[in-house]
Amino acid sequence: MGNPKSDASHSEAATEEAATEELRALEVGALDPASFPHAEHLRLGYEMLCRHSFGEAVDRFSRGLKLLAAKAGRPQVYHETITVAFLALVNERRARRGADDWDDFREHNADLLDKRCLRKWYSADQLASDLARRTFCLPQGAVCKPPI
Repeated sequence: MGNPKSDASHSEAATEEAATEELRALEVGALDPASFPHAEHLRLGYEMLCRHSFGEAVDRFSRGLKLLAAKAGRPQVYHETITVAFLALVNERRARRGADDWDDFREHNADLLDKRCLRKWYSADQLASDLARRTFCLPQGAVCKPPI
């Protein structure tokens, strides 16, 4: 029988290596856009924020998403406000709670798995605007309350 502690360390290293490879693939636009749902956006955003400062993560992640949107023949679907807002929420909640890993983070932040959760802060009209698509916009008139 193997050493459970050693087996867990090996599993964590393999998971870390896989996440690093997925991030590289995102950054060069090598992921399959059809196999990249919202939950995967969040997971790779979380992983990116584990490795880089917020500013660098936003730059790398948004550049990768733009490449994927172009690869899918739909560059207009990239949305700057949605991208930055989700990364900001993930970053704040990571800092606030100190999640150990993606599974722990996901368990305690299930609301982020719903793409519509930004409606707590943003109106549908604001998110539908060309301005919000092109550049990050702060919420207009929303009351921002941190989760309990």
